[in-house]
Amino acid sequence: MTETRTLTTIRIAHSPDSDDAFMFYALTQGLLDVEGLEIRHVLQDIESLNQAAFQGTYEITALSFHGYAHLADRYQLMPSGASFGDGYGPVVVSRQPLGRADLPGLKVAIPGQLTTAHLALRLWQPDVTTEIVPFDRILDVVLSGEADAGVVIHEGQLTYGDLGLRSVVDLGEWWKGETGLPLPLGGNGIKRDLDPDLKRRLCRLLTESINYGLDHRQEALRYATRYARGLEDDPVRSDRFVGMYVNDWTRDYGEAGRRAVQLLLDRGFEAGVLPRHVEAEFVGI
Repeated sequence: MTETRTLTTIRIAHSPDSDDAFMFYALTQGLLDVEGLEIRHVLQDIESLNQAAFQGTYEITALSFHGYAHLADRYQLMPSGASFGDGYGPVVVSRQPLGRADLPGLKVAIPGQLTTAHLALRLWQPDVTTEIVPFDRILDVVLSGEADAGVVIHEGQLTYGDLGLRSVVDLGEWWKGETGLPLPLGGNGIKRDLDPDLKRRLCRLLTESINYGLDHRQEALRYATRYARGLEDDPVRSDRFVGMYVNDWTRDYGEAGRRAVQLLLDRGFEAGVLPRHVEAEFVGI
């Protein structure tokens, strides 16, 4: 009689972009020992993931830190897997030259209400009128004049100039100048109600996956570039983009990274963007 093993299903959800694909490559493509686990891989844009997290849909999910502030009762932060903009980050772009004082009264396209891009925009210039636009259409709506400016995330941070658009501000550069710290953009949340031993094991697996990608960079890049929107035929810039957001900050937040997350949450609350004060809580392994 054949013994039937019961597998624990773990749904891992992240954005369809090359940096997330790179860090989850080994874990989702069967390169690590996940005995006893059935890994299901889900791809959705970050705002959809933030919204799904309110229902606790996925055991592991990419979260913007803005979203995490609303979800800390459901999810803890995993101690690796974050994307930081160390002197760079989401870029506010426009057709015409604009400055911070020009934005009040103009329409600014944002990639989601709970994105960190939106939170950083509000910290930089609170008096803006925003409109939610899918992240992969923001360049188009700025070009067409449907929006006066837009906050560009993902690969668009490297390609907006190709379209003749100009930078109003790089929010990661601004944040670094303000705080001396990198801008925490997104991390990975793990459901609070999972078994503590399972949570620790999954955190270790994610760190192994990140280390595998960084240690086998070209192999992981070949996989990740299939998600490099607009950079599929540009291996140099695709490599650069992955390197911007999967690096030593991703291996481990470190003291400075954790401090940056807390400072972002603190400032968001002080500015009235976040509804309550949140203490970032990480799974201990």
